[in-house]
Amino acid sequence: MSAMTQAEIVQDAAALARLCARLQGEAWVALDTEFMRVDTYYARLCLIQLATPEWVAVIDPLALGDLAPLLDLIYAPRLLKVIHSARQDLEVFADICRSGAYRDRGRQDTEGDRGTPPAPVFDTQIAAALCGHAEQIGYGALVEAVTGKKLAKLHTRADWARRPLAPELIRYAEEDVRDLCDVYAALAGRLTELGRAEWLAEECAALTDPALYRNDPELAFRRIKPGNQLAPPAQAVLAQLTAWREREAQSQNLPRNWVLNDAALMAIARAAPPTPERLGAIKDVHGAAVRKWGEAILEAVRAGQRAPARALFEPPVRLDPGRTELLARMQARVQAVAQELGIGASVLATRRDLLDLIREPEGGALLRGWRRAPIGEELLALRAAFAAQGG
Repeated sequence: MSAMTQAEIVQDAAALARLCARLQGEAWVALDTEFMRVDTYYARLCLIQLATPEWVAVIDPLALGDLAPLLDLIYAPRLLKVIHSARQDLEVFADICRSGAYRDRGRQDTEGDRGTPPAPVFDTQIAAALCGHAEQIGYGALVEAVTGKKLAKLHTRADWARRPLAPELIRYAEEDVRDLCDVYAALAGRLTELGRAEWLAEECAALTDPALYRNDPELAFRRIKPGNQLAPPAQAVLAQLTAWREREAQSQNLPRNWVLNDAALMAIARAAPPTPERLGAIKDVHGAAVRKWGEAILEAVRAGQRAPARALFEPPVRLDPGRTELLARMQARVQAVAQELGIGASVLATRRDLLDLIREPEGGALLRGWRRAPIGEELLALRAAFAAQGG
């Protein structure tokens, strides 16, 4: 893309209509977003940047209000969205769907559709890892590796909701997407040469699974990693407390920690206070929360006490000496095969993947999809040989 291409700033309905007409004929588009999530649960979308080799556009959602015509195109399955490290950008769009600000008008509006990200996606960070770059390579480093161009990172903590936007912020925003076109072309070509285009398609299909973006209140306890240290009755209380906090944060559009932070939830689960006075005496629980939500918190405690007392967290994996040796052998083979493929070992198989295979030989990521051929079958045979030897 020419460095002289002038970005179009889209701030009114007429400009949006022109952009949508232009986007209709594209097979793919480079996409980036700028958003704020300082004092809200749902991300506030502040800018959308789009680019092809011929044009760049910076769209201002705060000025436009109704983005439905553009979102219809972004959500179109015929349009490939090229995004670097796409998870957060996809979550922003899922939040828009979840909040009711947009529904794909070509699809029935059901509860299950809420929180759906756009697809298909080409994630250049994942693509880079499959081509031999560092697994979590940043955008600037990838642009430099592919094009030789160094990007300035001067406005990563800018207030993107402030209007009018300073010209230097607009330039920064367009630069964040402009070079993505060249990166996409290089990586797509390299994946085809390596025969790994299907590997990427599989990884990106998993990334656009709506289940990743639903934030189910009933499963919110999994975010509290120290919860596995609690006794089962306290875990049941913690599960009710985290479900209540998630629902409250969602309904009030507040950050979770503005309702109650994790330390407070853990302390309440341990103490199981029966009264507002006992609740207020817990060090990590601030008085404003007791005044505003005290009875709701106590009801969550009582609901947890009524629930079956069972361990909700997966127990830590403890391996006997034999399985420790098996894990070491597996890790050595992963390292060797990854080196042959020219990719990072954790791209091929993580330690968690290996532990899953040791515990459940017929399940896990290594026996599904592209990983089965280069490493999964070999590790399964290694496990079977170990079992045959009495391991």
